[in-house]
Amino acid sequence: MVLLAACAAVGPDYIPPEVSPPAQWSAELERGLTAERVDTQALASWWSTFNDPTLTSLVERAIKGNLDLRQASSRVLEARARRGISEADRFPTVKASGSAKLSRSSEETGSGSERDLYAAGFDATWELDLFGGRQRAIEAAEAELQASEEDLRDVLVSLLAEVALNYVDVRSFQARLSVTEANIDALKETYNITQWRFQAGLTTQLDVEQAKYNLEQARSRIPGLQTGLEQAKNRLAVLLGDSPGSVRDELSGREPIPVTPLEIAVGVPAEVLRRRPDVRRAERGLAAQTARIGVATAELYPKFTLLGSIGFEALSLGKLFSTGARFYGLGPSATWTVFDAGRIRRNIEVQNVLQENALLEYEAAILTALEDVENALVAYAKEQVRRQSLIDASQASQRAVDLARSQYLSGVTDFQSVLDAQHSLLSLKDQLAESEGKVTSNLIMLYKALGGGWTSLAPDEKNRF
Repeated sequence: MVLLAACAAVGPDYIPPEVSPPAQWSAELERGLTAERVDTQALASWWSTFNDPTLTSLVERAIKGNLDLRQASSRVLEARARRGISEADRFPTVKASGSAKLSRSSEETGSGSERDLYAAGFDATWELDLFGGRQRAIEAAEAELQASEEDLRDVLVSLLAEVALNYVDVRSFQARLSVTEANIDALKETYNITQWRFQAGLTTQLDVEQAKYNLEQARSRIPGLQTGLEQAKNRLAVLLGDSPGSVRDELSGREPIPVTPLEIAVGVPAEVLRRRPDVRRAERGLAAQTARIGVATAELYPKFTLLGSIGFEALSLGKLFSTGARFYGLGPSATWTVFDAGRIRRNIEVQNVLQENALLEYEAAILTALEDVENALVAYAKEQVRRQSLIDASQASQRAVDLARSQYLSGVTDFQSVLDAQHSLLSLKDQLAESEGKVTSNLIMLYKALGGGWTSLAPDEKNRF
């Protein structure tokens, strides 16, 4: 026991890499974005900020039924069981055995007699972890378990974002369908006017045909929008763990696109790196690989094992447990690989290279996380600018349509001006409806980039970063 206490685990002790993220985001925080500290509890349930009961219901059902999330949960259970196996290796192994055997010796070499032999006993082995190989294996298993937990959280973050994005797609397609149908009604009215004017001899057949193709061109948009709508619904159903089409009736009613909150706190880069599950998973993967170097290094040293056995042997079953039938054995055993053509040292080199790769993966995860947030900040703010421009353009286009129709009916201008104005109005309104959905989608992507969607851990767990 003194020797055990004096020995330390071989291999490098894990020290979390130093991370120096930027103090602030490079993107300009505008359009409701602020650098205030993020409310982690609010970020954990960010979908509630949209005040949309249907979206909240879909998210809750996805958490319960999504198959990817259930697979990730199973991987956590597997990792937990593997950690238990590594911990069990630290303790002695005791096996019980029993046998009954009838034997007969050869008449040529012996007496040719038969005899019974009965035996029962216990065998115990305990490998002393003098150089910390077992301890390093436990450290690796523990880090792998934590990495699998972070992977589960990462799947959860992605799942919730995908559910919300597809829900917004559903509402966006519905809004675009409503815009297109409203424009079709207006184009029908224009078509009827040209027919009436043609029959009255006030215009030519050309105006009628131009109004006709403008109307049919608008109608041709409907099938594509309907296809996109059904695909978004089917994708939503699969995300919930249901068969495609299961949410069709539930989402048949046309509801507005969820409205974004007025202000969104994004915090600073360091907070994001502590919260992002993919960064946390990469860091735990690095810790696990560092411990595996110790496991490989321990193979360079001798292995000491305590062996023991106790039992009974007798020629008759009745005397098996008598005092004279007892036997026992106790003693240490040592093994040391003297020559293996460099296999152990090559394996240590492999583990060191894998550690370098794990460090690179960790650094890449940090850069990816920062890039995701920067891109999401820019996309959210700039899409709002685009949306406002489309609002202004749509209003101007509507006035242009009204003027063109009025002047056409008065004979001041030709029908081509009406066609151009109506075509521009349809395009602008469709782009505006699409932009409304994109603003909300970009905010969802920002919540995802910030690592929203799971409950924050205790403060002491942040010390790993």
